[in-house]
Amino acid sequence: MTKKVQLGFENDCVTIPVADILPVRVLSKSIKSSRKYTQITASIREIGLVEPPVVARNGDASGSWLLLDGHVRIEVLKDLGQEQVECLVSTDDEAFTYNKRISRIAPIQEHRMILKAIERGVSEEKIAAALDLNPRS
Repeated sequence: MTKKVQLGFENDCVTIPVADILPVRVLSKSIKSSRKYTQITASIREIGLVEPPVVARNGDASGSWLLLDGHVRIEVLKDLGQEQVECLVSTDDEAFTYNKRISRIAPIQEHRMILKAIERGVSEEKIAAALDLNPRS
C-alpha cells in the first residue's frame, strides 16, 4: 500500500496583515541593536523582502496566523510601517526552527554571489547598501 506524500507547504503564498501574525517565540530585547537586525533592515529597504516568513494557520479561527520562521523580518517590517507581507504557509504548525537545519553560507560562496551580482549589472553601491556595508569594503 502506497502512502500519499503530504506537502510541507501550501502551493501558493498568501498576503497577510502583519498585525494578524502571532510570533511563537519572543525576541531578545537586544535584537534591535544587533548587526543582524541592521543588515536585515538595510536589505529590506534596498531590495525588499527576499525570503518570505513562514506561517501556519491558527486553529482557533480568529483570522490570526502563527509565525514559525521570520521573527526578525516581521519585527523589521513592523518598524518600517509595512502593513502586509507575503508569507509561505506551512501545512504543519510545528514551531521548530527552520533555520536550525540550514547550513550557513561560507564566506567564499558569499564572495562568489556578490561577484555574480556585479557581473549581472547590480551596482556595487546597491549591493553594499543591501548588506549594510561600506562600498569600499
